[in-house]
Amino acid sequence: MAKLTREDVLKLAKLAKLELTPEEIDRLTKDLPSILAYVEQLGEVDTTGLEPTLQVTGLQNVKRPDEVIDYGYQPADLLKNLPAELGGQIRTKRIL
Repeated sequence: MAKLTREDVLKLAKLAKLELTPEEIDRLTKDLPSILAYVEQLGEVDTTGLEPTLQVTGLQNVKRPDEVIDYGYQPADLLKNLPAELGGQIRTKRIL
């Protein structure tokens, strides 16, 4: 199991841009070695012959071809129904 000192935790916190309280530093000094040991244990698992799993749901990205559908309306006809129109476009309140 890896031994981490308080200075190691402070260095990791600095690299990760974390501001830690003294209590958090003490707790991480105790907890991080067991976390690293678990990660090392995962690295020892034999994964030969296994394909990487990208997703587990079996869903696929379904795409449809773009099709132009003519509904029989002209843009000018649709703009007549608007409360405000400017230069052939819908006029709305400013959004900041």
